[in-house]
Amino acid sequence: MLKATKTVDAYIKQAPKELQPKLKELRAVIRKTAPKAEEKISYGMPYYSYKGRLVYFALAKTHIGLYIPPPIVSEHAKELTGYEAFNATIRFPLDKKLPMALIQKLVKARMKKNEAKNRVG
Repeated sequence: MLKATKTVDAYIKQAPKELQPKLKELRAVIRKTAPKAEEKISYGMPYYSYKGRLVYFALAKTHIGLYIPPPIVSEHAKELTGYEAFNATIRFPLDKKLPMALIQKLVKARMKKNEAKNRVG
């Protein structure tokens, strides 16, 4: 939905004014949960890297998509009931509050997987 930008700040700034607080809130919870994650734009959306791919997010017409590498979505399927969730995608409707505690839990789970993967290698 949004044009490609070079920074996450620019990405959020071009979102409709009423949705910017939601995107800022999502960005803040990711950064608080993964303070060592590198933040950049990848595939035209905000991307966070911590010992590998951590999480992406993007604004769409009717939802905010959170993209988190498998198997996180399937491992938390019960908690994601009520959201469109499949493979690496979770869609949070724009007309509802973001489930911040759940998002934090998912990001932490992905961080643990990335840390474990890095210990093996």
